[in-house]
Amino acid sequence: MQIKTDSITVATNGHGHVLDLTGEATHALDNSGLSEGHALLFVSGSTAALTTIEFEPGLIKDIGTALERLVPESIDYAHDATWGDGNGHSHIRASLLGPSLMIPFAKGRFLLGTWQQLILIDMDNRARNRSIVIQFTGV
Repeated sequence: MQIKTDSITVATNGHGHVLDLTGEATHALDNSGLSEGHALLFVSGSTAALTTIEFEPGLIKDIGTALERLVPESIDYAHDATWGDGNGHSHIRASLLGPSLMIPFAKGRFLLGTWQQLILIDMDNRARNRSIVIQFTGV
C-alpha cells in the first residue's frame, strides 16, 4: 500500500462558482502510478465545498438556486457581525456540502458514474485561488 499526495490549484469567481475538477483529478491519478485504491480530495478553506454532480448548465443553475433557498444570502448571520465580511452564508453553505470527497479507483480510473463529475463550489462572496489536496492510497 502506498500513499501519494498531489494538489490542484484553481482560480474561482466566488458567488457559487462551480468548477469541474474531474480532468485535473484524473491527470493526478495518472501521475500517481497507482492502479487500485481510493482518492481523498480536500479543499482548504471554509467557504468552498466538494461534491459530485452531472456537470451541465441546468444543474449548475439548480444547485445555486437550491443553496439560496436553503441558506439565503440576504438574511443576517452572526458571523457577519463578528467579522464584517458579509460571507456568513458562504460558511454555512460550504459546511452543508463539506470539504472532502472519497472516490474509489480501479485499473487506474475513477469509478464514477457515466454522468458523474467531481466538482468544487466556491461559496465565498469574492474571487479566490483554491487549493485542493488529492491524496491517493492504493497499489
